[in-house]
Amino acid sequence: MRRRELVGLGLAGLSLPLLGAAWPQRPIKLLVPFPAGSSPDLIARVIAEPLAAALGQAIVIDNRPGAGGNIGTGMVTKAAPDGYTLLFTTQGPLTVAPLLSRRLSYEPLRDLAAIGVVATSPNLLVLDARLGVSSVSDFVRLAKARKGGLNYASIGNGSAAHLAMEDFKARAGIELTHVPYQGFPQVVNALLAGEVQAAFMVPAMAMPQVRAGKLAALAVTSLGRSAALAEFPTLAEQGFAGFEAQSWQALLAPAKTPPEVIRTLSQLLMGIVRSDEMRARLLTHYFSASATTPEGLEQLMMVDRKKWALLIKRAGIQAE
Repeated sequence: MRRRELVGLGLAGLSLPLLGAAWPQRPIKLLVPFPAGSSPDLIARVIAEPLAAALGQAIVIDNRPGAGGNIGTGMVTKAAPDGYTLLFTTQGPLTVAPLLSRRLSYEPLRDLAAIGVVATSPNLLVLDARLGVSSVSDFVRLAKARKGGLNYASIGNGSAAHLAMEDFKARAGIELTHVPYQGFPQVVNALLAGEVQAAFMVPAMAMPQVRAGKLAALAVTSLGRSAALAEFPTLAEQGFAGFEAQSWQALLAPAKTPPEVIRTLSQLLMGIVRSDEMRARLLTHYFSASATTPEGLEQLMMVDRKKWALLIKRAGIQAE
């Protein structure tokens, strides 16, 4: 037990007293259904370090990208529910995939056990800086002039980036061609190469290129300005009242994982995420700490599913 790491996060009281005698006795696999270097991978590694210290066992990150996160998520639902396989993912595979995929191998609310939300972030509307566009209204005018000649990227059908742009397209009355990629690192590369011209992205992946002047950031998708991105206006400020498309990332386990394991992980996770040090670390990646109970995560999944179902119907997004 690396007690100094726990003390640094204010978690010394959340170590062995919460753990049963039988678990954990070996390393734990944390499956991330997105590529290495993606935003979920980044935050998973930030959280895994103090969680491993609290548990006294290594946490091994296992990246299994594909199908917008659905492949890796499905793998976790089929893993042994013994506390040695966990899932760290975004809302896409949990709340949207069941609405869009007719061949989905799992039902999130049935096949996964919620542990808790870790972090939330607005999406950032970014464009290839070579377009010379500096406002949302200018982007809309350009898209109308090109009449479907612009492409936009996402990290897969049903991802927050995909739905946010489809919502934006419908509200703005423009046409853009959707090009999906495995993860945000690939989206950045596509923007820089000119394969696509626009995308909604988590800020952690976009801001290095925005700061370098290679991408232009036009707006955030939170209802109010983000504390970490205060210089960027919201879409609501720029004529899209009520526009909101937050991304969130959460920890889950296979269904039927022992309740005592879920309880221990939940209590440790909330202590870690609520610590001042973790809040500061997440903010440096443009995320806000958001610790919830398992019940809170389940409620969020249900609410989000209803919200995205309405958007999918309104925007006419087709199932795969």
